[in-house]
Amino acid sequence: MSDVIVREFQPADADAFFELNREWIQRYFWLEPADLDVLWQPQSAILDTGGRILMAARNGVCIGCCALIAMGPGEYELAKMAVTPKERRHGIGRRLIAAAIALAERMGATRLYLETNHTLTGAIALYESMGFRPLPKERVTPSHYSRADVYMERMVGMTMPPVAASDPRAASSCCS
Repeated sequence: MSDVIVREFQPADADAFFELNREWIQRYFWLEPADLDVLWQPQSAILDTGGRILMAARNGVCIGCCALIAMGPGEYELAKMAVTPKERRHGIGRRLIAAAIALAERMGATRLYLETNHTLTGAIALYESMGFRPLPKERVTPSHYSRADVYMERMVGMTMPPVAASDPRAASSCCS
């Protein structure tokens, strides 16, 4: 996995960002209008509104992605998290999330939020291992996605267990 880099989105990544997300969403659910709004226009829907997109690539081929979508002052939604099927279970999602958390900290974030579905147990376990916790019901607001039924948050800056730099779970040095 040392040949995988995590880097910021470039305009040429738009098709890969769409396809990575289309694959997993259609595998388990269906593309909703809110998905298409973001996936067809990542520049205007995410980047121009203060968010960021990270891409994982191997030998120039995009194999994973995630986005930080600005929600309000100091708050971002971790969204559009995807890894191509043949690359799953190799720590790429963990590296993307770690890089997103580090980037959010540098951007001055205080809170990260995410929505998922209870059937995606592997994703939920990964999010929990990265410090995300279930959001109390009284703090949940309606989602743009009908599939969302699990809501989590992570306060940025909280201490996580140390991970050796040589460990594949370590974040890349991307996105300074």
